[in-house]
This record gives sequence, C-alpha cells and structure tokens, in this order.
Amino acid sequence: MFLCLDEFWQTAILKNMRFADIIGQDDIKRHLIGTVKENRISHAQMFLGREGYGTLPLAIAYAQYINCQHRTDSDSCGECPSCRQISQLAFPDLHFVFPVPATGSSKEKPVSDTFFGKWSEFIRQNPYGSYQQWLDFVDAGNSQGLIRVDESSEIIRKLTMKTFNAEYKIMIIWLPEKMNADASNKLLKLIEEPYPKTLFVLVAENSENIISTIISRTQIVRVPRIADADLRAGLQRVKGMGGTDAEKISHISEGDFNKALEYSSQAADLSQNLDMFIKLMRVSYSFKAPDMIALADELGALGREKQKAFLTYCERMIRENLIMNRNLNSLTRFTNDEGNFAQKFSRFIHPQNSGLIIEAIDKAYYHISRNASAKIVFMDTIITLARCLRMPA
Repeated sequence: MFLCLDEFWQTAILKNMRFADIIGQDDIKRHLIGTVKENRISHAQMFLGREGYGTLPLAIAYAQYINCQHRTDSDSCGECPSCRQISQLAFPDLHFVFPVPATGSSKEKPVSDTFFGKWSEFIRQNPYGSYQQWLDFVDAGNSQGLIRVDESSEIIRKLTMKTFNAEYKIMIIWLPEKMNADASNKLLKLIEEPYPKTLFVLVAENSENIISTIISRTQIVRVPRIADADLRAGLQRVKGMGGTDAEKISHISEGDFNKALEYSSQAADLSQNLDMFIKLMRVSYSFKAPDMIALADELGALGREKQKAFLTYCERMIRENLIMNRNLNSLTRFTNDEGNFAQKFSRFIHPQNSGLIIEAIDKAYYHISRNASAKIVFMDTIITLARCLRMPA
C-alpha cells in the first residue's frame, strides 16, 4: 500500500505545467525555448538527470510550450485549450510511456495505458517523484516496473494516428532504462525512421542501462542539480517553509527537489534521526549483545515509514562522512550538529568499508519496504555494521 510522505501528496506540486512553475533550471528552460523559437526541434531528445532535478516536469513544460496556441518568448500562456489539457495530462497528442509492474491478469497487458489513471494522479501530485515512489503508489509489492515489448506496439499504434489539433505528436518516455531488449529494439526503429511531426522525449536518469544505438540517435539535454538558492525558494513557495528551515533543507538535499520534499516532511525528525544514528554507530562498534538487542527492539518498534526515513538518513550520513574522511570538507552537506559529530566519527568511514555499509543499509531498506520483520532486519544490520566499523582503513 502506498503511504503518503506528507500532506504534499494531497495537492499538486505544480498548479500548471509552465516553465515558470518549475523549480530553477533557468539555463535549460532558455535552451528549450530557443529550440522552438529557432525552429530546430530535434525529433528525438533525451533529458538526462535525476528525477528530483526536474527532468519530467521540464519535458512536460516543453511539450506544453511547443503546443501552446499563444506562447510568448518566455513561456506558454497556461490558458489556451492546449495548455489546460496538458496541465491535466489529458492532451490527445501528448502520450506517456513509463515502467509498470505486471498486472497479474491475463486479460490486461502490463502497458502504460492500463495504469494511466494512477500515473496522472501521481504526476499531478509530484512530477519530481521517483521510480520507487511510483511503484509504492501503485502497490507493486515485489514486482518490478518495466517497459515491455507490448508497449512498443502501443507506441506504434498511437503514433500512426493523425494529430487531433496539434502540430506535433509528442511521446514522453519516462525511465527508458527500464525497457527490456525487445522494446528497446522496436523503439530504435521508430527513432531511426520517425513519423512526420513526431517528437520523442526520453526522460532518463541512468544512460548506462540504455542501449548505445538509442543514445547515439538522440540529442542529449543534461539536466544539472538544482541550485541551492532555487531549492530554498521552491520550498518556501511549495511548502510555505520559513527561510532558516528552507535553507537547512536545501543545503542537505544535493540539488534534488524530491529529496528536499522528503526531508521537509521529516524536518521535525532530523534531530531525532541524528541521535538515533549516533546511537546505532556506537552500539554497533561496541558489539555488546544486550545493547544490540535493545536497539534492534527500539528501531523495530518505529513505524515502517519512520524506519525507511531513518535508513535513508543513515545512507546520507555515511556518504557525507566518507567525503569528510577524504578531507573534502568543502563538499560536505551537514547541518551544524551533524558536522560536529562527523569531526570525530568520520575517521571510521573509509573506502574499505563505506560501500559495504551502504549495501547493508540498502538491504535493510529493501526488506523493510517488503514488510519483513523489522527487529530481525535491524539486528542483522547492526551485526553487519559492527564488522564493517572495525575494518582497517
């Protein structure tokens, strides 16, 4: 079952899909607007960057700008019929493909159209949402989200139809790295021999998992991290946060607005998470069985969402302490209290053990997400940490 991170899931992050509504990324916006104004729209583009950097909202805003009936030099109008339909993800010439879990039904193919109602709800609430959040939202359980070969047949069917009232048919493919081989090969043929006035926008996070022949036939638009100042302003606008809290959250979010939203929903827990992290590291290092059992019981008694949030926090702290261990202090993103603890603790986190620790935390997160016994999971994690923390640098 999908569990809300906070009240931000209840109302849309973006009221419209205009460039002006997207957090930061002004250089990318100017580039995309320029391709339309100068009539040099590439028929296949790949927006490459983390989901939380705004790759998907940028793709949707781009589609809206292209099809806007009254666009200006800086943005779509937001009021014409095309803009209103796109803002509701209901524009007949804008199509979406995204990873979906197996349906469990022989009558329903696992294709995007089967899940489109849930997808549109998910994206209207938070277009910066992650792959894992999407799977949680549709209650995928242990099923992976994939783009299968049946999806390619649907893409062909949709793109062979005439446009309704737009100059371009636009196909946005979210996370093409989740395509299986058969789907990738079919898509490659479409990109090589596109239909007239058809635009593919691939929204990817990891290009290493996309076949090289697709990458070579797309124009890459690299979407960088969001500047801290833009994240801060976005949190103040979307969440109504005060300047101090927004600055603290933006500083630790690594330019990722989705992370910033998660951290803001846990803002009251940051201090508690730090206290628990310190306790976890000390108990693990001491390797005293009674203390380890007591801590596993304490962590196991937390709610599942708090357990997942704590593990996410632990992973960030391990990464930041590793950076400090390598004397790259200017690159760390600590709060003041975290930094004070890291001054002494970071010597225990080094290249020989950091990967193993993060692997253990990821494993715990995976099992907690799938309703394993939390006490057993945390006890296993503590034992693994005890071994890792004692490894020589």
